[in-house]
This record gives sequence, C-alpha cells and structure tokens, in this order.
Amino acid sequence: MNVSAPVFIDVDGSAIAVRQAPGAAPGIVWLGGYKSDMLGTKAEALSAWTSGEGRAYLRHDYSGHGESGGDFADGTISKWLAESLAVLRRFSKGKQILVGSSMGAWIALRMVQELRKAGDDRVVGLVLLAPAPDFTVELIEPVLTKAQKRDLSKKGYFEEPSDYSDEPYIYTRALIEDGRANRVMAGPIDTHCPVHILQGLADPDVPSGHALKLAALLPADDVTLSLIPDGDHRLSRPEDLDMLRRAVADMVRRAA
Repeated sequence: MNVSAPVFIDVDGSAIAVRQAPGAAPGIVWLGGYKSDMLGTKAEALSAWTSGEGRAYLRHDYSGHGESGGDFADGTISKWLAESLAVLRRFSKGKQILVGSSMGAWIALRMVQELRKAGDDRVVGLVLLAPAPDFTVELIEPVLTKAQKRDLSKKGYFEEPSDYSDEPYIYTRALIEDGRANRVMAGPIDTHCPVHILQGLADPDVPSGHALKLAALLPADDVTLSLIPDGDHRLSRPEDLDMLRRAVADMVRRAA
C-alpha cells in the first residue's frame, strides 16, 4: 500500500493523524469504527474511488487509533466526537457527505447534531455502514455478565476477545458512562439530510434489528435501508465495496 504520510493536528492534547485529498464538493468524509483506522479496506476503497472522481476526501484516526497519539483506553464518544469535529472544521470546505462505519455512524450522527446546533449546515448526506449508534447503551450494557460488571467496578474496564484483532477489545467505565450522555436513539432523529444505511443480515456484532430501529427513528422520506443477506460486520468483500461506492455516488448526485 503506497499512501502519503498524514499531517497532524493537536486536539485537546492528542496528536490526530489526518489525510486529505483535494477535489470537488460535496467532499467525502470517512469515519471509522471502534479500534479501526483510516487505512482499512473500506477507507482505502473510498480513497481510490474519490481520486478517480476528482472528489475531495478527508479521513483521520481517532486518538488511540492508527497513527494518532493518545491511549485507546482514554477514549470516549465525546472525545472522539470532538476530534472529528475539529478535523472537519479545519480541513473541509463546502458541502460534505459523512460516511460512518459501525461506531463511526454514531460519531457521524452526533456530528450532525453538534454542527446544526452551531448553525453549520455543511453536511448534506450520510452513508452509514453496519451502524452502531448507542452501542454501549443498546448492545453492551444489557448483556454485561457479573464478571464484567465486577471488572468495571473494580478495575474501571473489562476486556473481550476480538475477531478483528489479536489484542482484546477494552471497554472502559468512562466509555460506557459517556455513551449514555451521547445517545441518539432515544427519540426521533432529525439529520436535515438524506441517510443511506447498509446493513448485513449475517452481522454477528451489530444485529440487523439495530439498523431497523435506527431507520424507524429517521424521517421516512429521507432514509434508504439496504439489507445485504450474507453481509457480515466488516462489509469489506468486493461486492460490499461496490455497494458502498454506489451508495456514496448516489448520495453525491442527490447533494450536488
């Protein structure tokens, strides 16, 4: 893989790695998942596609992820949200389409809320892959074991083996408590822009019912839900990447 070196900006004491490719608006902004980085398969597929289209593309690593500084265990939704907003405001111009994968979909939805609150309407479309908004509240807390609750109470975190990494995933008490303060699925969600959700029905991590619940909270005339019968959580197979490119291209046409 031949990629340029990132640039770094300081956000609240963390060095955040950013890659930006200039081009036409609406630009594409990639938001990765929990423990993912900006050089993953989907992010790179979008990089190649935007380059071929001459379209602006922006991506970064959250603190504790990829090439960014900071400790992963110090991360929370609020912290990663603040970093994502800082990158967007510093490096993007004009209309933007946010593409969020898994936890990145949660970040994307919170970004829209915060931007609109500040009178910033630059986000004109959302493409959400295997979206996991509110995953700490909806998917983790209800199934915590006694041992995990004990670890959270005594150690401040618990570990889980991962299918995507040799290292276990760490879930901290701070992450879970902060997740409650960043809930987006407690009521109707007004994004002020169209949303396209891509969800695999064979996803072992984020059940399809979660995507259906999210879609039900979005304005019906502005949401498209594409269910992929044999799609898993990664959605990184060639056919998944092709669907991603088509979804983003369609969102560009709607926003242009």
